[in-house]
Amino acid sequence: MRVLFVEPPKEFWFIMGEYLPPPYGILQLAAFLESRNKEVEIEVLDCQAERIDWKRLERRIESFDPNIVACSGLSTCNTYTVAQTCSIVKKVRPDALTVVGGQHFTVMAQESLKAYPEIDVIVRGEGEQTFLELINSLMEKTSFSKVNGISFRHDGNIINNPERPLIENLDDLPYPGYHFVKDFVHRYHFTMMAGAKTRYGLLEGSRGCPYRCTFCTQWKHWKGIWRVKSAKRIADEIEFCYRNYGIRFFWLTDDNLTMGKIMEDLCDEIIRREFSDDIMWFFQARCDEIVRQKKLLPKLRKAGNYWILFGAESHNNSTLRAFNKSINPEDTKKAVKLLKENDIFSQATFIIGERNDSAESIAKMREFVNDLDPDLAIFMILTPFPGTEVYEKAQQNGWIKDKNWSNYDMVHAIMPTEHLSREEVQEELYECYRSFYGSFNRRLKGIFSKNKLKRRTYRYMASQAIMNQLKNLF
Repeated sequence: MRVLFVEPPKEFWFIMGEYLPPPYGILQLAAFLESRNKEVEIEVLDCQAERIDWKRLERRIESFDPNIVACSGLSTCNTYTVAQTCSIVKKVRPDALTVVGGQHFTVMAQESLKAYPEIDVIVRGEGEQTFLELINSLMEKTSFSKVNGISFRHDGNIINNPERPLIENLDDLPYPGYHFVKDFVHRYHFTMMAGAKTRYGLLEGSRGCPYRCTFCTQWKHWKGIWRVKSAKRIADEIEFCYRNYGIRFFWLTDDNLTMGKIMEDLCDEIIRREFSDDIMWFFQARCDEIVRQKKLLPKLRKAGNYWILFGAESHNNSTLRAFNKSINPEDTKKAVKLLKENDIFSQATFIIGERNDSAESIAKMREFVNDLDPDLAIFMILTPFPGTEVYEKAQQNGWIKDKNWSNYDMVHAIMPTEHLSREEVQEELYECYRSFYGSFNRRLKGIFSKNKLKRRTYRYMASQAIMNQLKNLF
């Protein structure tokens, strides 16, 4: 049985600059399958790392002759690249089973199987055990009807099997299968933040989130349950990647690893292992937790944490309530101040395009962000991702005007507001970036900042003319 995992050719979000992340999702699946079924021949094809276009992808599929092809999906904006990959599989290997998963296909399983005949099976939700059982069922030539967590076609009908319970102990998962891409691991990088020569890896410390933001796809995907690996298990994986693959920059992909005891224990584990001076890691936290756990910040910095991202989202309390964000602008101000005092790079995200947004309200947000002065500000447009409360409400009210999934990337306006057309929302996004990064004083201070991460970031952005890229995007 030959199983091919594919990270298809696709474009990455331009604002991140020149970067290439490892295909963490399929590396996890490949490692889990390898650990549980020794009879399967596995290959991982990362089209970005190997610089493979669609034509070469076709040849590689033909050469490997897979029985099953599992394609990385993740975000809604990648829907068509996933479908195109499956279409190529069916062209060169019609009998191969095509399998997809991720948040978009999980919530849109019925619609996707109707729309894309080239997709055979959709793995819904958490994929490891489900994909393993699917493989075993295929090898044993038994019916897919007993594999919980999948949707598939049978006799012209779409079958949605019952959901699968979540994995109880995430510590039992193997490390991601970097050995499947060992010849290309040196190509993974995040140039803007860590430089082109620093090896870059992703790491998952937890799954899910206890919060219920209306625009977020994550908490529903993980059934509103937050599960976390032990601090020792997380540190073990960091050390494994550090010693075996030379990875020095780690992005903890968690939606909310929290700033509580697990984070303090993780810092202690990293410091105890005596390589914290040789690594840098980044994670996402809530600004109110940064404020509540401010005493932890010096230890974070000592353990190699140079960079924290948090969702400020808005300057407006009514907008934050509409997002069910349960923070306030004062939390944001205090968080930025605390991070700067501890020499930790602060990256804040903001969302425009909420239903009540107007030119005046967005102008006030720009003023708030300029006064706040985080090290990096990322502005996004409220996007109705399937599976979110925002999507459900927008569908009911007919607000969605663009159904091209490729544009669901948080930089294309999908909906108007009560006061702004889609075109005007789009222009407001550019004005947000121009207002923040167009400041000569901010750019100058960034380029000559004492914080090495900020200094590198602003010099990189200047060299790449990020503002011109944004303007040319629309």
